[in-house]
Amino acid sequence: MSEEQKKKLEQQLWNIANELRGKMDADEFRDYILGFIFFKYLSEKQYLYANHLLETETIKDYLKVTDAEDLEAIKEESLKKLGYFLKPDELFSSIAKKGNANTENESNFILEDLESILNGIEQSTMGTESEEDFNKLFEDLDLSSTKLGRTPDARNELISKVLKHLDKIDFELANADSDVLGDAYEYLIGQFASGAGKKAGEFYTPQQVSKILAKIVTTGKKRLKTVYDPTCGSGSLLLRVAKEVEVSDFYGQELNRTTYNLARMNMILHDVHYTKFDLKQEDTLVEPQHFDLRFEAIVANPPFSAKWKGKDNPLNENDERFSQYGRLAPVSTADFAFVQHMIHQLADNGTMACVLPHGVLFRGSAEQTIRTYIIDKQNYLDAVIGLPANIFYGTSIPTCILVLSKCRVHNDNILFIDASNNFEKVGNQNRLREADIDKIISTYRERKTIDKYSYVATLDEVKANEYNLNIPRYVDTFEEEEAIDLTAIANELKAMETELKQTDNTIADFCKQLNIATPF
Repeated sequence: MSEEQKKKLEQQLWNIANELRGKMDADEFRDYILGFIFFKYLSEKQYLYANHLLETETIKDYLKVTDAEDLEAIKEESLKKLGYFLKPDELFSSIAKKGNANTENESNFILEDLESILNGIEQSTMGTESEEDFNKLFEDLDLSSTKLGRTPDARNELISKVLKHLDKIDFELANADSDVLGDAYEYLIGQFASGAGKKAGEFYTPQQVSKILAKIVTTGKKRLKTVYDPTCGSGSLLLRVAKEVEVSDFYGQELNRTTYNLARMNMILHDVHYTKFDLKQEDTLVEPQHFDLRFEAIVANPPFSAKWKGKDNPLNENDERFSQYGRLAPVSTADFAFVQHMIHQLADNGTMACVLPHGVLFRGSAEQTIRTYIIDKQNYLDAVIGLPANIFYGTSIPTCILVLSKCRVHNDNILFIDASNNFEKVGNQNRLREADIDKIISTYRERKTIDKYSYVATLDEVKANEYNLNIPRYVDTFEEEEAIDLTAIANELKAMETELKQTDNTIADFCKQLNIATPF
């Protein structure tokens, strides 16, 4: 599919999404449209796989299969391959057709059928290896919500209309090399984030930032066994890493239930097999779900300066993630608690890159103690990258990327990059351009000092600054102003004074001719 066709698909899906826009908030209608797209995806995958199984049979079209034994055989194989099962009359195309039936003899009321089908997808996985991955996956699609319409008929009409539009779109799932739907899904998530305000930070990292993190943790790699995101949101960051190198297994944890559902859908939509991802829904700092695992790459965009239990929870004092640092991260700012958690989960050959607010670079007290330990005792900090302000939805604060590694090649220095002035303005947001991203990555990989942009600081220099990582201490971006020629300015003022006197004389002459008083 060409770039033009891809953009057309994205626009088609966005237009369909806006069928619901007038009824509810951005984050609410997001859940419906993405849920319906996901249902269509599951249906088309089921249809294609069933037809593959039927290639040697008399009936080759799954929609025409009625024999109970044949359906049971297809179900058994589908649960192994796909992780779920849909009967022919439960496919998206079947329910969309019924919802838009225009005959007196056939009811087009589909809400009960649709709810039953969505529940049935989950139920089909019970007792199988994929059960956890599909558990309550459609729970945010409340088909009885009055936000979809005041009456059942009104809701039915709206949903049927959306399904009809979606049914006309070819997702090209038969093309094994195509990830068009996955890309379109990412596009929609980004569009929803732009209208979701502060809530956007719960589920979306701008693609430009995701690309930087992904390229950093894959530097020098052709394949990753594992990649992990402790605050995975919609899963976009994890999937971005897979665009750089082959990834065997994905791991993540997310606190928000709705966002967790979105992440699981996103994984499956990007054709990640259910055995290849392990996403959990819990508070990462309180109940880490992958505590005993270590990961080759970690990427994260934790909630900025979130509150956490910290010293209010005595258990944290003995938690091996935090206990060795001498101090716990402040209750009011969990930024370093997330960093410590990620260090704990990082493999000995691993690299992590995370986005954090600038305050982590220079705040004192407990955070300075933790920062000092990471640099002086562990020597894990590899690079500090300053990003422009106002590139995240919902907040305008400047941010930075910390890169940490347990296998540092350049273990006697730390690279500082100031990319805060390299961006373009797009509407109310600042945006990193491809050239800006390329410059950050090439500077990181080549580890070079560039005047007014980057600096390779020795550990002694960092120590001399008392482990304060504020980027201007290392990268001098000061631009000298041009020298002012005071003589030239004095001459300009004299010339202006002469011109002013001439103008006054001209006005006085006009006033005299008009026989009126001069204004001065």
